[in-house]
Amino acid sequence: MNITLAQAETAVQAAKAKAIQLTTKMNISVVDAGSNLVAFARMDGAWIGSVDISFKKAKTAAWFTMDTAALSPLVQPGQSLFNIEHSNGGLITFPGGVIIKNKAGEVIGAIGVSGSTVENDHEVAKAGAAAIS
Repeated sequence: MNITLAQAETAVQAAKAKAIQLTTKMNISVVDAGSNLVAFARMDGAWIGSVDISFKKAKTAAWFTMDTAALSPLVQPGQSLFNIEHSNGGLITFPGGVIIKNKAGEVIGAIGVSGSTVENDHEVAKAGAAAIS
């Protein structure tokens, strides 16, 4: 099962609303369970350099079926997944990528957000995912 375009657009709208509430500008990528891009938005004035980061956060969350915030402690020096971000054509393992589940609890995609602090990125991504799950 994969996220639909309508669901992805709902996630983007919820994420944009949260970004506005936090007074920040974000790049928002939504991917399906195979990490194929379904929807994207770059808010006016959001950093161009964060476009790719938002997609890689979403891709990382989808491929490993976990939020990138959960991966962060595992990729630190001396930890079991140290340097994993260099695999798969480049991953992003800091907060801002959140899996999206359907009502049955199955992963149907992920949302990646970049453009502010990792804390804000994570909050905005969670808001987008929550609009679907």
